[in-house]
Amino acid sequence: MTRLPGQPKYKTIALATAIALGAMLQNGHAHARDIQTTVLAGGCFWCIEADFEKVDGVIEAVSGFSGGSVANPSYRQVVQGGTGHLEVVEITYDADQVSYDTLLSLFLRSVDPTDAGGQFCDRGESYTTAIFTQSPQERAAAERAIAQAQSDLGQTIVTPIRDAAPFYPAEEVHQDYYQGNELVLTRFGPRRKSVAYELYREACGRDQRVNELWGDSAAFLN
Repeated sequence: MTRLPGQPKYKTIALATAIALGAMLQNGHAHARDIQTTVLAGGCFWCIEADFEKVDGVIEAVSGFSGGSVANPSYRQVVQGGTGHLEVVEITYDADQVSYDTLLSLFLRSVDPTDAGGQFCDRGESYTTAIFTQSPQERAAAERAIAQAQSDLGQTIVTPIRDAAPFYPAEEVHQDYYQGNELVLTRFGPRRKSVAYELYREACGRDQRVNELWGDSAAFLN
């Protein structure tokens, strides 16, 4: 077949196509997000979820349970005790936007890490604090964060570092509770979930205690 003047050879076309595809793949790789997860226990999971979903770079926070011996526990089982689970939040984040170190620093300054018996008005094992780590690098980062927080606070921090354990999401009724519009019955009468959450948080003394403990370093206070 005679090639017309100005008409590229097929090999030239194939090469150009390969170069273009390679550039697209390279560009896509360069902009791929570094998506990570971490699990933190800080008392009531509604509050940890509400706090961390405000953080730039956090994609999602899911309330659930971890650290126990019962598979797929219910909320009722956990709060009644005996499962060994803590109320936790699994945080999915873009590590290019917010670092693991930053999340740990915010976490420790949003709880009472000096309290080994629970958090604020919520008492018992299921409400205790913990940092669940997935690698030696994360454990080292958690150790640094606790050491720094202890130095800043001038008090002993009892929040333990634990190895990662299976995470079980809580029932749907507990997810995004702080944003819910459904009516629930509270001691104040029927209230929308979002209002019930604010009433609970205030009555439990969470923000008051965090402010008292951390002062200007407290995280997530209005």
